Formats: sequence, structure tokens, C-alpha cells
Amino acid sequence: MSEYGLQLREKQKAKFIYGVLEKPFRNYYAKASRQSGMVGENLMILLERRLDNVVFRMGFGRTRRETRQMVDHKSILVNGKCVNIPSYLVKAGDVIEVKEKCKGNARFKDVVETTAGRLTPAWVDVDHENLRGTVKELPTRDEIDVPVNEMLIVELYSK
Repeated sequence: MSEYGLQLREKQKAKFIYGVLEKPFRNYYAKASRQSGMVGENLMILLERRLDNVVFRMGFGRTRRETRQMVDHKSILVNGKCVNIPSYLVKAGDVIEVKEKCKGNARFKDVVETTAGRLTPAWVDVDHENLRGTVKELPTRDEIDVPVNEMLIVELYSK
């Protein structure tokens, strides 16, 4: 496979994992390149900070698609306010919880039982009983366990 093919495959893999389309992904890359530090690490941190991903990491959904739908359907509160934008970037100190009227839903109880054994990252603190979690700090690249070589993505976009 050509070098371009490898770079493209890595980009497509990252887009698929996080459920992001091409234009928003390109915008994340542009935002990451404007920040100080390594562009690839910044890109992965931005993708990891998406609300749908953080809700997934907290174990409130089986898949990122399911958590994206939860956010879309206004089932998630951030700092007590309803947020229905899956691409919302969380900040350190944000409190994320399932809406009170949704907590009694059998689906949420089933999801929590299913995901109870899943490890939560060190950068989030989760209370599964109350379906509530806090973003303690922003993730570092070492804490992101996504099998993506972000340097290939940087090489692709820097052409």
C-alpha cells in the first residue's frame, strides 16, 4: 500500500471511531494546528473531549453512536443545562449527568449494568448509581486508548 493510502486509512479510522464526518474532522485538525504543542496530540485530545465521547467513556452508553443519540435526544445535562450538541467540547470541571426523568428508564439501567465492568479513564470521575460524572482534567495523549497513529493524519493534511 502506498504512503498516501496508509495516511488516508488512518484518517478514515479516526473518523469512524469518533463518528465525525470529513468537514468537521478537517475543522478539528485546523483547530488543533492553531493550538500550541503537537498537532496530532491536540487533534486526538479535541476528539476525545467531544460530549458524545465523554458520555461513552463514562459508561452511560454501549457505543459512541448510542451516546450520540442520547445527547441528540436531550437526555444529557452539562453543568445542569441541557446540551443536545454531540460535538460540544467539555472542559475540566464539567459535571455531566443523565436527565432526572431519564434515570428511571429501564434502558439506562440496562446500559449501566452492561458497562459497569468497563474501565473509565483516569481523567473522569463517575458515579454510576446517580448516572453522573465529572471531568477532572483534560485527557493527555497517553490516556487515550484509541489505536490511531495521529502522525499519519498530520502528514496527510500537511501536504
